[in-house]
Amino acid sequence: MDYILHLILLCGIYMILAMSLNLINGKCGQFSLGHAGFWAVGAYTGASFTVFTGWPLPGFLMLFLSCIVSFLCAALAGVLIGVPCLRLRGDYLAIATLGFGEIIRIIIINMDVVGGPRGFTDIPKLSNLFWTYFWVGITILTFRNLMHGTHGRAIISIREDEIAAESMGIATFKYKTLAFVIGAGFAGIAGTLFAHAQQFISPQNFIFMWSAYILLMIILGGLGSFTGSIIGATLFLLLGEALRFFGETVAEYRMIIYALLLVLLMLLRPQGLFGKGELKFFWKGSKT
Repeated sequence: MDYILHLILLCGIYMILAMSLNLINGKCGQFSLGHAGFWAVGAYTGASFTVFTGWPLPGFLMLFLSCIVSFLCAALAGVLIGVPCLRLRGDYLAIATLGFGEIIRIIIINMDVVGGPRGFTDIPKLSNLFWTYFWVGITILTFRNLMHGTHGRAIISIREDEIAAESMGIATFKYKTLAFVIGAGFAGIAGTLFAHAQQFISPQNFIFMWSAYILLMIILGGLGSFTGSIIGATLFLLLGEALRFFGETVAEYRMIIYALLLVLLMLLRPQGLFGKGELKFFWKGSKT
């Protein structure tokens, strides 16, 4: 039973990660490959806040404050990375964000105060189902309200045709940065929840392949669909756990299986399960 509850908790964390990346890649159309770096910033910031402050606060309040701090720190990292990188487009942007994600990981490896390559230990177990899905709900409401406002329409216009949007007077760089910073901030919250669920984190938890995994989640569900992000994150987790039951031999080939899944998806349904649509009880007036 504990195993199942832990999987449900991890699923909520993956949902936040997938939705936050979909805001950048799917809604704004900016191809980022450094999302694991923001996840790492949030995880290490939140864990450090809990472990090193030593404030005699109730656990739920400490977790809440850690999430806020990690959001701000990851969003700041998003500003530092987004301002120079978002002037690039396409493959160049992907390469630049990938490089910055790896820079963040290397910096963490060389910080002995948080364990360096050995990892960060003795993190209190504060994450639970209530607080994880509380933040899932906050993520859904924030993104829903954002996309149904003026800022959201501007972000979507950049995805559809950036040159046309700029010619109509939309501050494209401003809105690309806004989407990047908000997406990075919510990835930071997911990092804090992850750190306080696992009680141990190391730089190996945030390698480039995790950026690829998160990208796979949103491609599976549909680029531009937050509903698809939720379903894609769930299916990704279920597939990964299902492979474990077929023995270690099959589990060793999970990267090949993920790659084949991606190839089949691109051949059979390149728009993903939901495309750009949303379930109406989540987002009225879907198809954004």
